[in-house]
Amino acid sequence: MEETNENPIEFNSRIDLKNLQDAVQQIKDELSKVIIGQHDMIELLIISILADGHSLIEGVPGVAKTVTAKLLAKTMQVDFSRIQFTPDLMPSDILGTSIFNVKTSEFEFKKGPIFSNIILIDEINRAPAKTQAAMFEVMAERQITIDGIENKMQAPFLVFATQNPIEQEGTYALPEAQLDRFLFKINVGYPSVEEEVKILEGHHHRKSAVATEMIKPILNAKQIAEYQEIIKSIIIEDNLLKYIASIVNNTRNNGNLYLGASPRASIAIMNAAKAMAAINGRDFVTPDDIKKVSPSVLRHRIILTPEREMEGFTAEKAVMQIIETIEIPR
Repeated sequence: MEETNENPIEFNSRIDLKNLQDAVQQIKDELSKVIIGQHDMIELLIISILADGHSLIEGVPGVAKTVTAKLLAKTMQVDFSRIQFTPDLMPSDILGTSIFNVKTSEFEFKKGPIFSNIILIDEINRAPAKTQAAMFEVMAERQITIDGIENKMQAPFLVFATQNPIEQEGTYALPEAQLDRFLFKINVGYPSVEEEVKILEGHHHRKSAVATEMIKPILNAKQIAEYQEIIKSIIIEDNLLKYIASIVNNTRNNGNLYLGASPRASIAIMNAAKAMAAINGRDFVTPDDIKKVSPSVLRHRIILTPEREMEGFTAEKAVMQIIETIEIPR
């Protein structure tokens, strides 16, 4: 008589992810006090924090881009700065400047608002090239150079930037090299009718309550650093690394695209997929994790050919076609 095992085999994670999962759920619960819907944006922003990457949030005005980033920062016990980009903004306005001290007869460096942990940049595409160049260094190197002296940024250092895809007047398109420094480009759409009803109900019942005061801090800088280290330990098999490389390589040999993604995109997909696995309680990456994060990693790193763009084809469609054509590892 054959023995039957009545108890199903339970998966035992090799990495303790319970605290990380609990923290992520607590953050989502806090944000849900104010933000209705926008689950994909919130999840991707949390992943960007865990993967230690910047995020570009794109959507029309009024879809909670700024308020979501601001409230997410409130769940972290870290310094927060909000910078409104304008066409007359100069690098010194965000980086800081050296001021002559009469008492000491020496120049002293006064730090600008960029010296913070989480920086929210509203309408990043409104600032001119000189200011964008200053942002490029701080995003890429996590440091700035003033008067020949390097100033390191305190960890964590994350930039959440917003932009409006419709408005063109008074805007400057971000250079491809700067776009490449964003881990994600998150597209934010309109809420459903049901969600919009809940938004109205929430505003009605809150009355004069301030949204930011409703959010409690969940994580501190030390915990963020610990969770970022855990993400690096998430297991990814060799066949999945080849899967990522195949997806990115296909963007470089695709008839719809004028410019494909760089190896930095491959690294971004891998890191984001690890974070996606971790918040779902797994210490290993699956093909689904890669498929979920790839569009947000790739959509701002590729450029369509002029012909395809004129036909109304989009980068989003190109990425989805590529993902569908690559064989999923088994």
